[in-house]
Amino acid sequence: MTTRRTAYLLSTVASGALVLSGCGGGTLGGGSDGADDSASEGPIKIGLLVPQSGVYKSLGDDMKAGFEVYLEEHDNMLGGAEVEVILADEGETADSGKAAADKLVKQDQVAVVTGVVNSAVMNGIVDLFETSKIPLVGSNASPTTLTDATYIWRTSYVNDEPGEALGAYVAENVDGGVYFLAADYQAGKDEVSGFKKTFEPAGGEVVDEVYTPFPGTTNFQPFLANAQSSGAAALFSFYAGGAAVEFVKQYDQFGLKGEIDHYSAGFLTEGGVLQGQGDSAEGTFTAMNYNYDLDNELNASFVEAYLAKTDRNPTTYAMASYDAAKVLDMAIEAAGGESDSEAINTAIGEISEIESPRGTWSWSDIGTPVQMWYLREVQEVDGELTNVVIQELGELGSD
Repeated sequence: MTTRRTAYLLSTVASGALVLSGCGGGTLGGGSDGADDSASEGPIKIGLLVPQSGVYKSLGDDMKAGFEVYLEEHDNMLGGAEVEVILADEGETADSGKAAADKLVKQDQVAVVTGVVNSAVMNGIVDLFETSKIPLVGSNASPTTLTDATYIWRTSYVNDEPGEALGAYVAENVDGGVYFLAADYQAGKDEVSGFKKTFEPAGGEVVDEVYTPFPGTTNFQPFLANAQSSGAAALFSFYAGGAAVEFVKQYDQFGLKGEIDHYSAGFLTEGGVLQGQGDSAEGTFTAMNYNYDLDNELNASFVEAYLAKTDRNPTTYAMASYDAAKVLDMAIEAAGGESDSEAINTAIGEISEIESPRGTWSWSDIGTPVQMWYLREVQEVDGELTNVVIQELGELGSD
């Protein structure tokens, strides 16, 4: 495949009304039900494929809310066109996610899809979108193996980048070896691989590398006991959702907090899981591409709108979904406001810059963001635990 980037900058125009449908196809708002073979008839159908059940439901809720905030800010239209958003439940397994994607593409006949939390789901649906020639603007899952797709883009990151952003910093700032504990599926292995990519060349020492069964592990004590007895000065982990809550609480209960420094990909303490972890999370260091306290005008307005809608601060999941809506807004406008999947996909590739709450970013040659990464620490601020940006870790995605 040739490079996916071009030198064009597309402007954003949006106004109008939104039609929301559930996975069963019931219309929740006004608009035409009759969509069709003609791009000029009816609203443009957009599939929103996110977990609405299972262990990752909180992530799916954030992604749904982030997408909706953008629509609400732009009069519920994208690219000057009326859109019908069809919500599909990704669930928590590769099978449930693939079934939901199949329905969106084959039964609902959407022009484009956004969302996807689980890397196993993303791997399982690549062929569906490539053969159907329907663009998928993913806003979370991004396995390292996904490097040559024509119709799949991600507004999030590549799975190994949080670890890659942290590796050299830990090697330079921790006096001793690092123990690795991660969930045993592709995202966990990608994070560890990314960390080692920069950690080892910077002189870091790997004490041990252990993967816990996923999703069945709820008792982390035996694994933490081995980490404690290993002599490691620090631990790098990868967990998200409910597993992140249990891991952090047990890390504290077992006595490792304050004894072995804890570093992780930012998902460990992102969003609602931090409240579930409570004081056990304080002092945990993570790497993330976004934090709600970033100082720029667009982020300030995004945080205000998201707070008003949800009564909570936005997460990286919400921000990436907000950006996915913006990408679609720009691309649909460039495609003439019509439901032409291939024209929309071409237009996505011609976007050279996206102004985002995280700061301005651009597409890499594999359809992921070139963006800055940040070191964060969980601190108590005004009586509440929150992730606080400590420093920039550098930009990733350009190679």
